Amino acid sequence: MTSYPLLLKHLWHTPLANAADQEIIYRDQLRMSYRQVYARIGLFGAALAAYGMQQNDVIAIMDHDSHRYLESYFAIPMFGATLMTVNTKLTPAQIAYTLNHSRASMLLVHADFIPVIESIHAELSGIQKYIVLVDGTPAPHTDLQFDDEYERWLADQSSGFDFSDFDENTRATTFYTTGTTGNPKGVYYTHRQLMLHTLAAGVALTAPAARQRLHAEDVYMPLTPMFHVHAWGIPYIVTLLGMKQVYPGRYAPDLLLRLIAEEKVTFSHCVPTLLKMVLNAAQSAAVKLHDWKVVVGGSALPQVLARQAMEMGVDCFSGYGLSETAPILTLAQVKTSASDSVTDDTMVKLCCAGRAIPLVDLQIVDETMQLQARDGHRSGEIVVRAPWLTQGYLDNAEASAALWHNDYLRTQDIGTLDPGGYLSITDRLKDVIKVAGEWVSSLELENILTQIAGVKEVAVIGVPDKRWGECPLALLIVDNNLYKESAAQAQVRLSVERGSISKHALLTKFKQVENITRTSVGKVDKKILRAEHATAQ
Repeated sequence: MTSYPLLLKHLWHTPLANAADQEIIYRDQLRMSYRQVYARIGLFGAALAAYGMQQNDVIAIMDHDSHRYLESYFAIPMFGATLMTVNTKLTPAQIAYTLNHSRASMLLVHADFIPVIESIHAELSGIQKYIVLVDGTPAPHTDLQFDDEYERWLADQSSGFDFSDFDENTRATTFYTTGTTGNPKGVYYTHRQLMLHTLAAGVALTAPAARQRLHAEDVYMPLTPMFHVHAWGIPYIVTLLGMKQVYPGRYAPDLLLRLIAEEKVTFSHCVPTLLKMVLNAAQSAAVKLHDWKVVVGGSALPQVLARQAMEMGVDCFSGYGLSETAPILTLAQVKTSASDSVTDDTMVKLCCAGRAIPLVDLQIVDETMQLQARDGHRSGEIVVRAPWLTQGYLDNAEASAALWHNDYLRTQDIGTLDPGGYLSITDRLKDVIKVAGEWVSSLELENILTQIAGVKEVAVIGVPDKRWGECPLALLIVDNNLYKESAAQAQVRLSVERGSISKHALLTKFKQVENITRTSVGKVDKKILRAEHATAQ
């Protein structure tokens, strides 16, 4: 019997058969069909072979969200090489580290990032070939010696590449996740893992009857960087479904709104800060978003932001996962029809982490790894099993060993599970605030404070306290014409009286700040904030 390995190339069988003329669009610059993009993937493979690239070589890309990135998602792994996606938000020194550590031998780099590569070029001993990516204009003058320009490189190939079958456990991708200490850690995935994640997450997204769902007639535009966890794996799902795809390049509010309106975009995913930016821009420009569905992840979805989105007609819901989980583990989907109103209980569910997608075994455990009750109250660390989770960190045995325990991946997140299977994240293990021996959830406190008039952004951290050990400190960016600290204090008191947060939240101090430090992927960087505001209270 002939085997049929789980390889990314097989995602193209159905769309080429059923939707070959469907469009893939880059900004307002380029429109191609699935048939044309697949032909370009074949030319990409031929170009790699012409340069003498081999299976298991590592090929890196630095680009904005583009059709070229989508082609790299497929062509490089289908060739048998490993795609390395460079986090362009890292420092030049970190970018050099990740390129060297991954053993990348070729780099495709957008002209916008040439200054970064120029500054670290002498350190990149492993890169043998450089391909420059441009958007219709010549690359700027540089001392770097490029081997070719991407479009010319493809056009020089006389025919496509015959992508053969190989072991489905071949490494397909690697990228780097930044922690609170040390160098970025390399996460990696095989074809088999990515295919299983695509199928399971695709089933979950397409399952609901009405809201919080994806279907083949949707128009997709990613709003999370394609260098970050395969853009949550969703480009693989929408390609399998043969959906129209729109890639916006560098994010700019006016362009995003124009693409949403002109291309009739109906499905995206992003972090809360980007959603807020788009909503505010849409309100200012009087642009309607009533057909838009958005999965929000990366950090907690505040209820006040979700309400703003829903009042503008946006179908907004949460998802949860990690770089180490490919990433989707849960989705906050609820049983409603399109005509149902959103109740307070529904809003809570839409803003929690959601329920496990197919094939995910998700549990809450205590410090001894004993299972906790699914009662919505008992909290503990979230641990998971699924057939696509990364098996470790690249060349980092110590961190890899700490990632797993008793066949479960430790997320380092604290949460609760209710009887219906809905997961609520209460904190990161390293961010939980311990006041007089009891935990106070920084995320729950942040959600409470976002509901206060005049609060634009909020981050809650624990700071040393001589009496209590730690106390919560709320860092607030506010509109001084609307914000009153007394209102914030009153809201915290009310939440304590209702039992929705620990009584020790009453010890919260409030501090107005000009900005809140974030990581390269838009998460609040609480490690930096703790260092900046660590003075004992």
